[in-house]
Amino acid sequence: MDRRRLVVIDRDNMGEGSEELGAKLMGSFLRKLCSPETRPEAMLFYNSGVKLLAEGSAVLDALETLEKHGVDLVACGTCAGYFGIRDSMVVGRISDMAEIVSRLLTSDSVVTV
Repeated sequence: MDRRRLVVIDRDNMGEGSEELGAKLMGSFLRKLCSPETRPEAMLFYNSGVKLLAEGSAVLDALETLEKHGVDLVACGTCAGYFGIRDSMVVGRISDMAEIVSRLLTSDSVVTV
């Protein structure tokens, strides 16, 4: 069965509490997604999650691997503009809320991190 899985990243770290620990957890999570059995069809990035796609991100290796294997990395354009990273994005592409809403409503499975 071909399932359309979507992962939503709405912040630049994972969980509440220590930001340092949250950054390590996010890196571990993204690297685990790189294996064929866990790769989603697409990943949506909004709010501070868009920072993960830009220069200086500690998780670019994982995101580049995911993109190379066909995972569609979609950044919220409003968010990228707000954080001033439109021109420094290394991976992914910029889109809009219309696509984000459409992807959320048509995916078989949505996981928000």
